[in-house]
Amino acid sequence: MKKISIFLLAGSFALLYACGGSSANTASTDGSKPQSMVADEPVDDGKGVGEIKHVTLNNPLEEAMVGRGKAIYEMKCSACHKLTDQRVVGPGWKGITSRRKPEWIMNMATNVDMMLEADPAAQALLEECLVRMPNQNLSIGDARDVLEFMFSNDTM
Repeated sequence: MKKISIFLLAGSFALLYACGGSSANTASTDGSKPQSMVADEPVDDGKGVGEIKHVTLNNPLEEAMVGRGKAIYEMKCSACHKLTDQRVVGPGWKGITSRRKPEWIMNMATNVDMMLEADPAAQALLEECLVRMPNQNLSIGDARDVLEFMFSNDTM
């Protein structure tokens, strides 16, 4: 009987240790939460997901960029996006530069699949519009020109 008690006691300690029963994994007495073993979710800074982390805006707007951006808009964007606030397939562009950060706009234009997978604002637009924005294969330079055109559209 004594051997069984020792065996059960040793088994209990082994099980407790294996399941993380030490006090280091419980909430602290100061009320703070236990530290997660999983990496914290990134904070949504409004810049979206992608390689564009900072955009320097032109003041005043650069007309050559506006012209190139308008040409790209007419070729690749105008079928789904109007320059007003009217939604066709995608949302209208009027006021977009006051609703979204420049980095978000460029990340959406250059990394649409990644944005629709991971960015909450892009996912909300997909739920609203019900159609995935196609990847237009814009370069960073093209997206920057389109951004300049968007700012021009918003100042008209």
